[in-house]
Amino acid sequence: MTDSIMSKAATMEIPINSNGDTGTLPEDDSLEQDLQQVMVSGPNLNETSIVSGGYGGTAEGIIPTSSIKGPAVRYNAEFNKRIPVTGLGSNMHHSSSNSSMAADEATRGVAVEKIETMKKWGLNTYKCTKQMISERFGRGSRTVDLELEAQIEVLRDTKKKYENVLRLARALTNHFYNMVQTQHALGDTFADLSQKSPELRDEFGYNAETQKLLCKNGETLLGAVNFFVSSINTLVNKTMEDTLMTIKMYENARLEFDAYRSDLEELSLGPRDAVAMARIDAAQEQYQVQKDKYERLRSDVIIKLKFLEENKVKVMHKQLLLFHNAISAYFAGNQEQLEQTLKQFNIKLKPPGADKPSWLEEQ
Repeated sequence: MTDSIMSKAATMEIPINSNGDTGTLPEDDSLEQDLQQVMVSGPNLNETSIVSGGYGGTAEGIIPTSSIKGPAVRYNAEFNKRIPVTGLGSNMHHSSSNSSMAADEATRGVAVEKIETMKKWGLNTYKCTKQMISERFGRGSRTVDLELEAQIEVLRDTKKKYENVLRLARALTNHFYNMVQTQHALGDTFADLSQKSPELRDEFGYNAETQKLLCKNGETLLGAVNFFVSSINTLVNKTMEDTLMTIKMYENARLEFDAYRSDLEELSLGPRDAVAMARIDAAQEQYQVQKDKYERLRSDVIIKLKFLEENKVKVMHKQLLLFHNAISAYFAGNQEQLEQTLKQFNIKLKPPGADKPSWLEEQ
């Protein structure tokens, strides 16, 4: 219908009077209604063409509307006007593009930061490896604190000896635990035989009582020895190990300090042009950073070694006294002194069956 109307309108001859007014067309009143219908529900402007030509003349040029750049328009048939349309599509496009650009910038910044970190790490590793090899082959110099190095060596040797004491104390605990369990079973067996052997009731009864008493005293001694083992384990594997970790950090800082010191010395012996001076300034800055780190960790090691020695003496004085008094009282058969030793050091024994899980935990 639209094509027929447009073709009909294009072939019609519109008369114009002297005043420029168009003449009436009484013979085709439906044409105006059809044109109004086209304006209201006509085809999409993006799918039509604009006809360029004179009044009453033939079409001389066809321009696709899709090639016209500019703001989108909406046709209002009632007022016969074209109204620009400014929807949310363009704003959403710009917003998404801005957020995409921001995300790209953030990703690029993270990547650059990681690359710089890897670059610094690689350079630092190279310098430290070079310094280590030079020290191994005796070609490089190293910073030495004789007094501190001696204290560190004493600590390492002490830790090895204390680890041996801890290993032997644990072995003693295991063996003694097995002996106490054997005494407990032997006492139960003697008590059972005392009931079933009337002719040896008294003899089995005496031995049953003796084994039960030894078992009770053995459990008391086990409590003291376990406390001794726990304290030595804390001293060796926590307190000493913490100090040794700080010492390891100090030794790494010493290696880095010597590496950057050697690098600065090599640059100082070279030429003094503009590029070389810039490198020397950068090396001097890195050298100062490593020097501050080295001195800070050196101070931390000295303080920790001092407190470790004081703590070691205090702990070992108490634990060695406990171990001696408990062992002596047990093998002397002095039950009262053995119990008094545990009270003196605030050691509380677990009741029988305390290590066994409850019936709820077994479910």
